[in-house]
Amino acid sequence: MGLLERLRKEWFILGIVLVIAVARLEPTVGVKGGPLKPEITITYIAVSAIFFNSGLSLKTEELTSALMHVKLHLFVQIFTLVFFPTAIWLFLQLLSITPINEWLLKGLQTVGCMPPPVSSAVILTKAVGGNEAAAIFNSAFGSFLGIVITPLLLLLFLGSSSSVPFTSIFSQLFMTVVVPLIIGQIVRRYIKDWLERKKPPFGAISSCVLLMIIYTTFCDTFANPNIDLDKFSLIIIVLIRIPMLKIVFAGYEHLSLISVPLLIYHPAQILLGSLLVPTIKSWMVSRQKAQKLTRQPKAPVKV
Repeated sequence: MGLLERLRKEWFILGIVLVIAVARLEPTVGVKGGPLKPEITITYIAVSAIFFNSGLSLKTEELTSALMHVKLHLFVQIFTLVFFPTAIWLFLQLLSITPINEWLLKGLQTVGCMPPPVSSAVILTKAVGGNEAAAIFNSAFGSFLGIVITPLLLLLFLGSSSSVPFTSIFSQLFMTVVVPLIIGQIVRRYIKDWLERKKPPFGAISSCVLLMIIYTTFCDTFANPNIDLDKFSLIIIVLIRIPMLKIVFAGYEHLSLISVPLLIYHPAQILLGSLLVPTIKSWMVSRQKAQKLTRQPKAPVKV
């Protein structure tokens, strides 16, 4: 494989390296309140574009079929909002005997009680060739459930309740996920023939939007003064947890330490998830080929 062909194949990985490097050089450009205004362009426009793109590319029957996978949805939600927070709690009991700051551990538990970020979960599923429709449903549904369940989990594991602006989060999720998805489906009906004929690069478009999200996320990370920890604690935090991304601990003296895992979680998730895309995609392709071979009828044996 030639160098140019290799670069074309790995453009997304190179893009990740590039946007992180640019964010490190001048993080003030992409921080909240900066020139790019990510609190608007990313939180609303970019996320809406992702789900409009999904609505445009997905066949209506695929979305309808995804809704019928009740066992899959139950597994995903129970794993995310029951099994994982419990597993994190048990693991943190072991980490509590280490030198890691106890408030960092509380921050890790907070992260463990949250649903995954909607946009990156859908894009990464699409990038590896997974069930995008199921990912959309579970990401959106999990986020809606998280509005109620996350505070209850925090009360259970930490003994602390948090003030969650239910109405504003619900309306933001509805306007940036549900509405663009429906609009994309409506538009698809009118240009279906053109889409099937031209086959626009929906995957590449979503990947470019994800690069924008990675860039602004790392700008926030590099510009944040709260990430100032001893190396041991920081390495352990990154290795363990690698929008409803923040839960407000109003009045807490150790708010900055609790927030560190929340600040690290999103960039680490999208970075490592993106790096794993080629490996998981090749594994899925090989599995699909193997399943097709097993489904093919065997030729009759002549006697």
